[in-house]
Amino acid sequence: GEKASPELQAEIGDLLFIVTNLARKLGVDPEVALEGTNEKFLHRFAQIEKGLKEHGSSLEEASLEEMNEIWNAAK
Repeated sequence: GEKASPELQAEIGDLLFIVTNLARKLGVDPEVALEGTNEKFLHRFAQIEKGLKEHGSSLEEASLEEMNEIWNAAK
């Protein structure tokens, strides 16, 4: 993919810093929150792979629409 500009990287860094500090202020451990989100993502991604396989398809062959339908069903 295309590499982001230094300015965009700085802005994203600022956003991550702000969200991390907000989480801490609200009593949320940002690392624990991110770990939970990663686990949820991995589960849903596995559901996409399983759903596509059941329909005789794969990640390489499936359309974004097909993957979104399975993703939403996995929520």
